[in-house]
Amino acid sequence: MPDPSPGRPGAVVAGDAGTVSIYRGAPPWTDVTEPDETEERRFIARLQARDERAFNELVRLYEQRIFRLVLRMLGRRDEAEDMAQEVFVQVFKAVGTFRGESKLSTWVYRIAVNLCKNRMKYLARRHDSARDELEPIAERAPLSQAKGVTFGDVARPDHMAEGFEVERVVQLCLAELDADFREVLVLRDVEDLAYEEIADITALPLGTVKSRIHRARSALKELVEARLGEKIE
Repeated sequence: MPDPSPGRPGAVVAGDAGTVSIYRGAPPWTDVTEPDETEERRFIARLQARDERAFNELVRLYEQRIFRLVLRMLGRRDEAEDMAQEVFVQVFKAVGTFRGESKLSTWVYRIAVNLCKNRMKYLARRHDSARDELEPIAERAPLSQAKGVTFGDVARPDHMAEGFEVERVVQLCLAELDADFREVLVLRDVEDLAYEEIADITALPLGTVKSRIHRARSALKELVEARLGEKIE
């Protein structure tokens, strides 16, 4: 599975009610152009007919977003590479059962999230707390692209090291969140999905999704503040 395209890693930003999130606003690297309903039905029919070209197109369209999702969920590049491949294996196996009750992208995300949660439980049982390094600096875009950054514009050389350290702290704290909190936070603040789509992916009531995201942001803020040793305004 190839590395993802350049994107913004986690940044401390202002969230609802003073909490922090990874970042807000539509990601600049969005690589999936949603087809209209007719096009999607035709595409799904090709997938269900085991059209190899259709499946290759599916992988091309979604591989980067799925890799980013599983990397944020699992916190380890080696695990994420294996899991991203497993997601598409499961999509290929199960596409014949897809009935179009949700968007194809929602269904693919649901498979990815469920596989990640199962893997996280397995790793927790093994007490495997090792975390991979964050993406190399060459893969990063400036934190100034994130809205509401509270630690300055790291495009300035004198702020560069501080900004990268904050990113690392946020990623470490994200990995410490409960799996239920982590999934909704990643789906909302990393993938920028609508609350309704997150509810569809997670099979949670809309109110529960909103509440859990609010609690997840608060929990992440507390963890980041504890690591930094200072309050985040």
